[in-house]
Amino acid sequence: MVKPSQENEKILEEILNIDPQEAKPKSETVGEPQGIKTKESEINFNILPEELEEYLNKYVIGQEEAIEIIATKVCTHFNRMKIEKSIPEDQKILGNIKSNMLLIGPTGVGKTYIIKLIAKKIGVPFVKADATKFSETGYVGGDVEDLVRELVHEADGDISKAEYGIIYIDEIDKIASSGNITGPDVSRTGVQRNLLKLMEDSDVDLKTPHDLASQVEAAMEAQRTGKVTRKKINTKNILFIVSGAFSGLEEIISKRLNMQSIGFDKTRKNFSTTQDILKNLKTEDLIKFGFESEFVGRLPVHVILRDLDIEGLYKILKNKYSTVVLGKKMDFKSYGIDLEFTDEALMELAKRAYNEKTGARGLLTVFERALIKFEKKLPSTGVKKLLVNMNLLNNPEEVLEKLILEDGIKKFQKEFLIDHGIYLNFDEGAISKLADISRSTGQKVKDICNELFGDYFHGIRLMKLENFTIPTEAVDNPKGFMDDFIKRNYIKQ
Repeated sequence: MVKPSQENEKILEEILNIDPQEAKPKSETVGEPQGIKTKESEINFNILPEELEEYLNKYVIGQEEAIEIIATKVCTHFNRMKIEKSIPEDQKILGNIKSNMLLIGPTGVGKTYIIKLIAKKIGVPFVKADATKFSETGYVGGDVEDLVRELVHEADGDISKAEYGIIYIDEIDKIASSGNITGPDVSRTGVQRNLLKLMEDSDVDLKTPHDLASQVEAAMEAQRTGKVTRKKINTKNILFIVSGAFSGLEEIISKRLNMQSIGFDKTRKNFSTTQDILKNLKTEDLIKFGFESEFVGRLPVHVILRDLDIEGLYKILKNKYSTVVLGKKMDFKSYGIDLEFTDEALMELAKRAYNEKTGARGLLTVFERALIKFEKKLPSTGVKKLLVNMNLLNNPEEVLEKLILEDGIKKFQKEFLIDHGIYLNFDEGAISKLADISRSTGQKVKDICNELFGDYFHGIRLMKLENFTIPTEAVDNPKGFMDDFIKRNYIKQ
């Protein structure tokens, strides 16, 4: 290995970021060290509404009204549980009124995310399922009880902790009956009734009757001890939260409001958005939609979540706690690449996500679509930084090709400088021609440079040069160019 001159040492240190005394670049530490898993906290029965509201608003954008209601009723639920534990049995109020909730809002507005955040903050187990999972078995099966059993699993077997958990059921609107008494509607009504039992105060066996392993275990225990013990979990204090998009519900509400206006000879009401209509929701509308009155009665808290517009999606991306942006940065950081976004690019991604019509979920889709090729190609290069700007979003293939081209040339320059102490530069025409060759042949730029200019050090040393610029014509005829260059310049010396 030839020791570079002081000038080329500076190039190595400042431009190529390597130690000139080493044959290979310095290794880099990528990512953050693994965190130590902390012990799960105890249930926070003392959490206050404003405290939880502030916490949720850090992570969820554009749902301030909904969060105010959810935070208040969740905190009241747990604070009430704390008091009721201290009240003697003979002084407790008969009947159990819980703040079970119905969340109404389109897909991707953050319904599930809000409830997950709440469970994490309070320190209770959380289980989520789609109501459609139970519509097939309906009233025949006991699958809805599996949700309660799953809480015990999430609580690491701690039944007492599971009895203060949160069960979240999405797509609840899919089990609404259309008023028929045959076909799938029987099943849907049956699911409502099964959930109704759980939402009140019932005991659920942890060992399912249809579980063969549980039956064998119970039989062995009975043979050993002479008695059968049943582990149960009580649902009295479990908070049930259900949600759905409820397509068509606004029509039911509008019809009722217009009928009332006619009946009372009032001016017909006009509403600018679906959310404005849904704010007038009454229990009778949910019954008309297809829910049994007893089921609706167990969901006293109704929360309407806003649809997200472009500005709302942009605010999600600009939020410093944005899981979309932070998650994508972590994807690239796992390969040692720092990812940054311009504000203009984030707004463009928000616009694209809005056109997906899937709320915040659309953000994930457009991020993956825009960056997947960079995520595939760049880890094989030496690229350590990627700026996502409008040029990248509008011309992804050109930007990626340029990054790979520059990286290939830099790798060749680095190796040539380390091996021979000579820094090679390329003019714009040469770089453009190298790109054309790479594009047409599929070869890596570094390999093309080695093939064309790998032996140039002989002629450059002969000329006693430490830096040399390769022009456009050298790419077409590398040997002929160098021979001609030596003839023309060696005589001058």
